[in-house]
Amino acid sequence: MICKAVIPAAGFGTRFLPATKSQPKEMLPIVDTPVIQYVVEEAVASGITDILMVIGKGKRSIEEHFDRSFQLEAQLIEQAKEAELQSIRKISELADIHFVWQKELKGLGDAVNCARLHVANEPFAVLLGDTLISSSSPATKQLMQVFDQCQGPIVLLEEVDQTKVSRYGVIGGEEIGNGLYRINRLIEKPEPEEAPSNLVIAGRYVFTTDIFDYVDRIEPSKDSEIQLTDAMQLMLADQTIYGLRLDGKRHDVGSKQGFIETNIEFALKREDISKELKRYIKQIAKGL
Repeated sequence: MICKAVIPAAGFGTRFLPATKSQPKEMLPIVDTPVIQYVVEEAVASGITDILMVIGKGKRSIEEHFDRSFQLEAQLIEQAKEAELQSIRKISELADIHFVWQKELKGLGDAVNCARLHVANEPFAVLLGDTLISSSSPATKQLMQVFDQCQGPIVLLEEVDQTKVSRYGVIGGEEIGNGLYRINRLIEKPEPEEAPSNLVIAGRYVFTTDIFDYVDRIEPSKDSEIQLTDAMQLMLADQTIYGLRLDGKRHDVGSKQGFIETNIEFALKREDISKELKRYIKQIAKGL
């Protein structure tokens, strides 16, 4: 049974400057909840009880968000704001959350490698800290269930437009079940004409600790990063890696347009604001 997860959250978030000059991109809110809290909640809903976050310079507010704030709690108690009090206490009780620093931003492979000591000899999940997924069953739980059957590394896959594959790690492979693939090739950010398919890795993984050995063996990419996709490609020579097509929707909160769209979609699901928001959207749509 998998009980540990790693959440890499060390990047600068330059696409959201100046908002991310002093605030981590993972702390940007979707309505009123930071992106990374949704990621943690997905992990917990999947059965994860132990989470390691890999953070970097300027990310201290992530630590503070998942710790208790006794001063704020005292103020809420004094103001008799019970609902707000329970909501912030719940954050610190979600899981056993630990932090490790990625001293240099050397890519996702290096970030995952920072978890080597923490995960020990156990299989573990990886959830990217800036990727949200909506699904009837938590996406990480879907992967964990297939891992239990296949006993091999597995990644979440999403079909994208062929023109967009250069933004992602792309797989080639054969479908061996309903949405389940046996991967035979992995390539990081290929040009559309070089991509083996339009199936891309959607920010969720389950690994055994073998992955660390392959991360150690690969050379940095042309931009001096240790690419996790390159380590997985090396692993393919020795063992099977599986892919599971996403049953749900990945929200692109890494781009400005995607971030705004995600805020709107999540807000429309909220009983407290959806009615007025729908009215407002219809109102401004008339002028477009």
